[in-house]
Amino acid sequence: MHYLDWAKLAALDPEAYQARKPFPWLNPEGLLTAEGYEALYLNLPDVSRFKREFGVDRTAGQRPHDRYTLQYRSDTPLPGPWREFLEELKSECYKHALCRLAGVRNLELNFHWHYTPNGCSVSPHCDSTRKLGSHIFYFNTEKDWKPEWGGETVVLDDHGRFDAKSAPTFDEFDSAEASVALGNHSLLFTRRGNSWHGVREIRCPDGDMRRVFIVVINRADPLTRLRAVLSRKGLERY
Repeated sequence: MHYLDWAKLAALDPEAYQARKPFPWLNPEGLLTAEGYEALYLNLPDVSRFKREFGVDRTAGQRPHDRYTLQYRSDTPLPGPWREFLEELKSECYKHALCRLAGVRNLELNFHWHYTPNGCSVSPHCDSTRKLGSHIFYFNTEKDWKPEWGGETVVLDDHGRFDAKSAPTFDEFDSAEASVALGNHSLLFTRRGNSWHGVREIRCPDGDMRRVFIVVINRADPLTRLRAVLSRKGLERY
């Protein structure tokens, strides 16, 4: 079985992507094959294996991003469909497609799942300088989720007004555009200086959760990696 629809991925236009405002982003439908999406949906990892991340302090007074997380490692036990999908994501074909869109020669990937329960949110933020972007796959469908419960990633535009290390609220941005987050949709974006995004507070019944799988796209540049390490230690002087 194939999971990524290689033809649709190859058809994405790099020029249109790079020209998108306020930073490059796309919210395509069907980058996974219908059969592949269904297999992954039916075999999602159980939340009992996830780490609780609640009340974790963030930079500049931003609100915590409360959720359950599972970080992928090569020895992470997974059902067959997810093991096969990860192999496609680690392939040179997928990396080449991302490089083509982002306009870079090389990149590094890591992967994780986030499950977000009722009352939690992802406050507006810009990703770290190490990150080149993300590819977010949504795994809620009409079978288990209602649109009014939320869960959309919101692309925010401040026209450069806010420092990336600040804590504006959703209402302070000049514009906000929400992704489609149901079914076989994904969100792909490339980080720029003020690539603000977030998820408004989830309003779902207890026991339900927003479920996403995220490909984290990192810069392969050693200097950028060093800066990220120094920044985490409070030592960056660039």
